[in-house]
Amino acid sequence: MATADIFIDSTILVADDEPALLDLFEDMLGETGARVILARSGSEAIEIINKQALDLAILDVRMPEPGGLALLKHLREKNIDIPVLIVTGFSSSSIAIESTHRGAFDYLTKPFDLDIVLPTIERALEHRRKAQNAQSAPARPTTPDPRDTIIGQSTVMQQVYKMIGRVADSDATVLITGESGTGKELVAHTIHSTSPRRDMPFVAVNCAALTETLLETELFGHEKGAFTGATARRKGRFEQAHTGTIFLDEIGEISPVMQKKLLRVLQEKSFERVGGNVTITVDVRVLAATNRNLWQEVLAGRFREDLYYRLHVINLHMPPLRERKEDIPLLAEHFLNRFQQRHHTPPIRLTQEARDALMNHSWTGNVRQLENTIERAVVLSQDGLVTPEHLLLDQQAGPAMLDVAVADLLRQNYTLDKLLSFTQQAAFRIALQQHDGNYELAARALGVDVATLKAGV
Repeated sequence: MATADIFIDSTILVADDEPALLDLFEDMLGETGARVILARSGSEAIEIINKQALDLAILDVRMPEPGGLALLKHLREKNIDIPVLIVTGFSSSSIAIESTHRGAFDYLTKPFDLDIVLPTIERALEHRRKAQNAQSAPARPTTPDPRDTIIGQSTVMQQVYKMIGRVADSDATVLITGESGTGKELVAHTIHSTSPRRDMPFVAVNCAALTETLLETELFGHEKGAFTGATARRKGRFEQAHTGTIFLDEIGEISPVMQKKLLRVLQEKSFERVGGNVTITVDVRVLAATNRNLWQEVLAGRFREDLYYRLHVINLHMPPLRERKEDIPLLAEHFLNRFQQRHHTPPIRLTQEARDALMNHSWTGNVRQLENTIERAVVLSQDGLVTPEHLLLDQQAGPAMLDVAVADLLRQNYTLDKLLSFTQQAAFRIALQQHDGNYELAARALGVDVATLKAGV
């Protein structure tokens, strides 16, 4: 069917309390030949929905009751299976995830990019044509977390919210990728809290923080007497997560032996405790995260290909902060409010110079680095103002920050050999990330040969 025919044969409801926006949609859609019905409130929209067959509804999330999400719920409860576009000027993660999760086809954020609006409406109408005879059950309504733990309004973050909304109801394994500090664990928490398992346990394990032996007992538990010091039976994290979600952070760091054992759990949902012979079966959803390129690890022979595919059922990538710089002001204000309350300081605001400095910084440590920077600035600020001097951005990549990092590792009882090995491995890994997994370019940047780089990662 031609694009023009799609619009000509369509009846579209637009519900919003802004006259200018209604005029915009009426003019824009009127030119396509579509029949446009306007509603200035949620109650007026319900009257139209109950009387009129529609092909598409465009609903404002904030208008006189009921709002767009409530109207979406009404449509699903009445088994009115038409695509819905949610219109919002508040592109927070909760609204984005909730609208997608409740079954919205997509959502549009104000102010509109007119190059996006019409193609989005066209896609929704095409979807309507393809699903004309399909029967769908009402979407399960959920209550969004009142706190927006994931902050961002950028285009790349909107895609993240949509993906979370789409995968939340399933039990599919999700591999969350992205650089350190991008918020991968927050995504895992959000998937769990939006899923049918949200009232069951969420159990997180940092795979990089434990040796192979400790990780095995941590994941699978042990029987009394399994090893010296095992004075009682202990349930592992998989058992603790039964009927809920287990989050395996830094999954790319586990040893080949643990990769094999984990593969069996993902395949069979069963295992034995260390020192035991009773097979334990669990019902868990698995979420995993890594800052490594796991496919490159597979090619290098360091990660099992079969385990990679078991984990990579759905990939959700968290973008680095440098790819979503428009979110920096929003994130900075969020952290400013949080640490102002935590440290019981008077109201604090960022000077324009401080905002400019934040926008112009490279943020190699991503959101976590920004969070730490704002907390330090809150502590150091005076007279309720944060200036560039309080941010200490010039020092973050220099000796002062290196001293802080080394001091922290020494507090963890790192020996000099272990410290040097850790630093070298981190440098190799970061260089590979910066060069998109290209070993030759990364080795050239570090001044080492490729063989040394591959051996040291």
